[in-house]
Amino acid sequence: MDGSNHPAVRTTCPYCGVGCGVLATPTGRTSLRVEGDPDHPANFGKLCSKGGALAETMGLAGRLLYPEIAGERVPWDRAIAKIADGFAAAIRDHGPDSVAFYVSGQILTEDYYVANKLMKGFIGSANIDTNSRLCMASSVAGHKRAFGSDTVPGTYEDLELADLVILVGSNLAWCHPILYQRLAAARQRRGTNVVVVDPRRTASCDIADLHLAIRPQTDVELFNGLFRDLDGRACRDEVFIANHTAGVDTVRSATDEMTMARTAEVCGLSERDLATFYDLFARTDRTVTVYSQGVNQAANGTDKVNAILNCHLLTGRVGKPGASPFSVTGQPNAMGGREVGGLSNQLAAHMEIGNREHEERVQRFWASPRMATKPGLKAVDLFDAVAEGRIKALWIMATNPVVSLPNADRVKRGLADCPLVVVSDIVRDTDTARLADVLLPSTGWGEKDGTVTNSERRISRQRAVLPPPGEARHDWQQLCDVASAMGWAAPFAYGSPAQIFVEYAALTAFENDGTRDLDLGGLAHLSATDYDTLAPTQWPIPAGRSSRARIFDDGRFYTDDARARFIASAAPAPQADDGFVLNTGRIRDHWHTLTRTGRAPRLWRHIAEPFVEVHPEDALKIGVRDADLARLSNALGDVIARVVVTDRTPKGSVFVPMHWTGEVSSHGRVDALVAPVTDPISGQPASKASRVEIERYKAKWYGFVAGVSVLLPSRGYWAKSVIEGGAQCEWAGKGPVPTRDEIVALIGYAPEQGDVLAMFDGATKHRIAVFENDRLVGAAFFDREPVAVSRAWLTGLIGTEMDEADRLSVLAGRPGKDRPDPGPTVCSCMNVGANEIMAACRGGALSVEAVAACTGAGTNCGSCRPEIARMLEAEDAA
Repeated sequence: MDGSNHPAVRTTCPYCGVGCGVLATPTGRTSLRVEGDPDHPANFGKLCSKGGALAETMGLAGRLLYPEIAGERVPWDRAIAKIADGFAAAIRDHGPDSVAFYVSGQILTEDYYVANKLMKGFIGSANIDTNSRLCMASSVAGHKRAFGSDTVPGTYEDLELADLVILVGSNLAWCHPILYQRLAAARQRRGTNVVVVDPRRTASCDIADLHLAIRPQTDVELFNGLFRDLDGRACRDEVFIANHTAGVDTVRSATDEMTMARTAEVCGLSERDLATFYDLFARTDRTVTVYSQGVNQAANGTDKVNAILNCHLLTGRVGKPGASPFSVTGQPNAMGGREVGGLSNQLAAHMEIGNREHEERVQRFWASPRMATKPGLKAVDLFDAVAEGRIKALWIMATNPVVSLPNADRVKRGLADCPLVVVSDIVRDTDTARLADVLLPSTGWGEKDGTVTNSERRISRQRAVLPPPGEARHDWQQLCDVASAMGWAAPFAYGSPAQIFVEYAALTAFENDGTRDLDLGGLAHLSATDYDTLAPTQWPIPAGRSSRARIFDDGRFYTDDARARFIASAAPAPQADDGFVLNTGRIRDHWHTLTRTGRAPRLWRHIAEPFVEVHPEDALKIGVRDADLARLSNALGDVIARVVVTDRTPKGSVFVPMHWTGEVSSHGRVDALVAPVTDPISGQPASKASRVEIERYKAKWYGFVAGVSVLLPSRGYWAKSVIEGGAQCEWAGKGPVPTRDEIVALIGYAPEQGDVLAMFDGATKHRIAVFENDRLVGAAFFDREPVAVSRAWLTGLIGTEMDEADRLSVLAGRPGKDRPDPGPTVCSCMNVGANEIMAACRGGALSVEAVAACTGAGTNCGSCRPEIARMLEAEDAA
C-alpha cells in the first residue's frame, strides 16, 4: 500500500491526557506515517517523543490475533459462549456481585459506555472499575466535594494566560510534554512565573523560578499554610466568598496553627522560600495550579486536592481566564471514563449511585431490568476480593494489573486462582494475559474508532487508519456479543460507535435542565456523517448552545445550593520512619507497561533498564555507586534496579519508574513493593509513600549482550529492550560466570552456526562477537564491574557487515578514532547523544538553543531540553 495514495486521517494520540491531534497516513496494511495535527487545539502540530514514534509501534509482532481458551485458538462464538456461560453461572450461584469488570483509560468512551451499561444496568452490580482509579480518583473526589461535580474548570489556554503557574506533584516536562512546551513558550513570551512543588528536582524545574522541595506527603500542610497566610493578609475575594461559597470558617479553624514558621518546619522548607511563594500567590490574580499524580496518589490525596481548591476558592480564582485549579490526567481517556460512569461508585453521565432519583433516571433511559444501587468495589478492593475468592469471574480490558496495581504479587496469585479470568488486549504475552482463561484480540490505536476526552474536557475522535488485524474486534463489539449471549441482544444491538455515542450524549441531556455539568445534548442527534467528521470540542454542549470553554466563571456550582464548598483538609497520620520512602512514577519516553512504547527502538535509547535514584549521602551510607545494582525490598516483594546517584531525589527517598514488567525484566515490577494503602474517600492507592530497605546487589559479574536475536537469561538479574534489528540485554549474577557456549547461545546462535571472535582476560572478563557471513549478529561483554562499553555505538552495528579492523573494535567495545562515539542518547526524537551535545558545547554552543541549532536536539518535542541545560551547567561549572 502506497501512503501517497491515501489521505491523512485526523485522529488522536493514545498516550497521556493532553489528547494531541495526530495526522496518520497508511503506508501499508499494518504500517503508517504520523505527524502532529496543526489544527488540533491541544497541540497545534507538536508531538512528544512517544507520539512521534507511534508509527514504530505498529506491526503484527507480538499481536494477539485470534481468540484463545486455555492457550488454544478457538472461534469467536466459542469464546463468547465460554464468557457468557461463566458469568451467568457465577451470577446464578453467587449473585451479581461475584463478577466484575476491570477496564482502562486506554479504551474509548463508546467501549466504556457499553461496559458500564452492561454491568450496572443489566448484570445489576457496580463492580466495574478502571485503572484510571490509580491516577485521578482523588481529583474526582475533591472536585465533587468542592464543586458538587467532577468538573475541571479551566482549559489549556489558561497556562498561556496565567501570570503564575504552580506545578504540584506534576513532572509536566516528562509526563505531559506538549503542555510543558506551551507553558515554556508562554513564560519566554510574557514572563510567566513558574513554581514547582515536588520533593524531587524533576525536569520541570528547568523553567521554575522557585522549586519548593517539600518533605514527601506534606502538600496539605503547604496549602493550609498558604490559605492561612492569604486569609490573614486579606487576600480574599469577599464578594465571591459571600455569594458563591460556603464553609470558609471550617477551613479557617483547620488552618489556624499553620503559621509560616510551622509550615516551613513541617514541609522542610526555608521561611524565605515559603514567603516568596506566598507573596507570588497573593499578588497574582491570574494563577493556575496544575496538579497530578504527586497529589492524587496519596493516602490523603482527596484532602490534598481540596487544600489546593480552598486557596483558589478563597481568592475567587476558579473558571476565569488564566486563573483556575487544573487537574491533568494521566491517560488518553480517563476523562471519558469518568463521563460514562467507568468508576465503581458512579453512574453514567455524572450521575451517582446511591441517589435514587439518578438510579431511576438511568434505568428508565436504558429500559434495563435492574440497576446497581450500591457502590461496587474500587480497584484495590476488587483485586483483594479476587484474591479472597469472592470474585468468581473477572473481565480485564486493555490494562495490565499484575504490573500496575499495588501489592502486585498478590494480584498475580489471586488471578491465578480465580475460576474465570477474561483478558481483552492487543498483545498476547503480558504478565496479566499469561493468567487468562480466555484471551480476546482487541483492536489497537490506528484500528479503533470512537472518541476520547482529554484533560480540558475536549472530546476528540480517534479514527481507524488501518484495518483490524487477524480476527481482532473492538471492545464494544466484544461486550455486545457477550450481552447478547446472556439474553440482552436488543439493548446492545449497536452497529457502530456512532450509535453508541449518540445514545450516551442523549443520556447526558436526559432530564438535565442545567442540573448536571455534563450535557452533550447538542451532539445527541449526530448523523453517522456528522460523527465521522466531528471536530475536537469541549463539553458542556447543551442542545441549541455552543461549547463552553470554562466552567464556574458565573459562580454557579453543582451543589444543592449552587455554592462551592470549602473543605477542611487534614494532614496524613505520621508514618514509621524505618527504611526509605519509595516514590514511583513515569519516565520521559515510555508509557505504562510498555505494551506499545516497548516496541519502538528509539524510545529505549534514553533509558533501557529499571533504575533507582539514590541521594549521594544515602548512597554512601548504603554502599552503592553509580551503575551498581541495588535490591529494594519489603514484606511484599523485591526489585533490582540500576543505581543512579543524584541529588535530584531527597535524602531518605528513592525513585523507581513503574514501567518495567516481567516480560522485559527479571526483577523490575516496582508495584510489587507498593503497599495496598488507599485514600479512604477516593480509593486511590498511595503509590509514592511505601517503605523499603535498599542494599547493594552483590553481583559477582555483570554482562551486556546485544544481537539480532537475544534470548532471555535463565538466572540472575536481567533487563531486555529492543534495538534496531534486534535486542539488547543487561545481565548480572551471583553464581558462576556464564560460559562461552552459554553466552553465544544467549545471542541466539549455537557455536557452530557463526564465526565467533572471543577475548578472555582472567576468570570473569569476556568479550565475544558473533558474525555470520561478515555480518555482526551479536556481541557480549562480561566483567567483574558494571560493563563500560559504548552501547549506542555498538547496538547501531548489529546486523551490519564488518571488515577485520571493525571486528576488533567491536571487541574493544568502543569505536576507533575515525568513528565518533555519540554517547548515551539524550534526544530520542532526533537521536542525538550526550557526546555529540558536549562536542557542540565545546565548539561554542553554550545555550540550549545553540545546541539545538548545531545538533537538532530539542527541536521536536523539547522534553530533552532540561537535560541538555543540566549538561551545559555541569560543563560550565567544571
